[in-house]
Amino acid sequence: MRVISNTRLIYRNRKVGQAVTLTSLAILGLGLYASIAMQGQWYLSFGALIIGFMLSQIGIYYGTRWGRSPRPDERLSAALKGLDDKYALYHYATPFSHLLVGPAGVLALLPYHQKGTISYNTARQRWQQKGGSLYWKIFGQEGLGRPDLEVKETTTNLEKFIKSGFPEADSMPRDAVMVFINDEVELITDEAPTPAVKLEKLKDYIRRRAREMPASLEAAQALQQKLPQGDII
Repeated sequence: MRVISNTRLIYRNRKVGQAVTLTSLAILGLGLYASIAMQGQWYLSFGALIIGFMLSQIGIYYGTRWGRSPRPDERLSAALKGLDDKYALYHYATPFSHLLVGPAGVLALLPYHQKGTISYNTARQRWQQKGGSLYWKIFGQEGLGRPDLEVKETTTNLEKFIKSGFPEADSMPRDAVMVFINDEVELITDEAPTPAVKLEKLKDYIRRRAREMPASLEAAQALQQKLPQGDII
């Protein structure tokens, strides 16, 4: 399997995350100082708290995706190691963060780092999360959010991506796949309308999908030839 990464983007976003995190800590520190030394001007410390918290959330977002190693792209690459050279995995080198092209089709991989029990509620037509720390869900961005909306948007964009720029790959099956990369996650996906797998089972899923819904090797190669051939540095 070939792995193509936008290393320039990864490096830039890692630096952005570090800068924003340091800035948030500095602002929070100034807010603490203002609350002690300027007690009559409470609005200064309150404003610093709000701004510092908002910046810290941005820093966490960047740090989770591009700062701490192994990053999601590194974990996906490691999990898929062993796939043959008919596959190409693109990290941040296409309009999709992680795109796999090969005998299993064109798959946009959507990594999630949340833990706990993740299941699909058919009555509400939404994914739900049980377990995990409420504190980290609020302050550490560990809440699941609305992956159904992300999957829908990704699927729509993937369809447009193929039809508008790569008609030779129009016959290839394509999908968005939710990949849960946290070791402390349990999935209940029997009635889910979207493929969702744990990271450790991703390679088996890809191989099974290639057997059940094989894509044209010629179409896959034609698409790969039009996509970046090496790392973007």
